[in-house]
Amino acid sequence: MAKKKAPEKIKINRLKVILAEKEMTHKQLAEKVKKTPNTITRICNNESQPTLKLLREIAIALNVDIRELLVPTKG
Repeated sequence: MAKKKAPEKIKINRLKVILAEKEMTHKQLAEKVKKTPNTITRICNNESQPTLKLLREIAIALNVDIRELLVPTKG
């Protein structure tokens, strides 16, 4: 019996990239948005997706436009 292939993770957000650009850790962002560092890590790894409310809070904490946190759908 063949094993089922794990579904491919779709990269929806750019949070990991922006954190690196801002030289901020997952823990620092987590403190700013009152979430656990594990929550931020899971979002960075596209293992879970933030609510729109949390996405807005993250954008404010990082001082970026919310659209910068998302992978564009148009080239």
